[in-house]
Amino acid sequence: MNTALDTLTRMTDTLAACQQGGLPQTDMIRQWRSDAASLPLPEKFGLVLGNLLDRIESSALFSGESCSFSQKDLFDNLQLWADKARARLSSL
Repeated sequence: MNTALDTLTRMTDTLAACQQGGLPQTDMIRQWRSDAASLPLPEKFGLVLGNLLDRIESSALFSGESCSFSQKDLFDNLQLWADKARARLSSL
């Protein structure tokens, strides 16, 4: 497997650990920001990811679900981002 796909796998493993409560959101976000910077993806991927991670950070200010933020939906969108990134990286 190539390095970029290995990095993406590590990122999705971290996301799963966070969703299961085994890793703090701040640690997951820090890793995603760091690792995503090394992925050879178009700029739009970085913009979308930055927006998602910012919203996840903001959602941490609320306990559980609020009318403005759904952590579950944000995590689902982060997984969707990872799926699209994997497809893009696999085609390189």
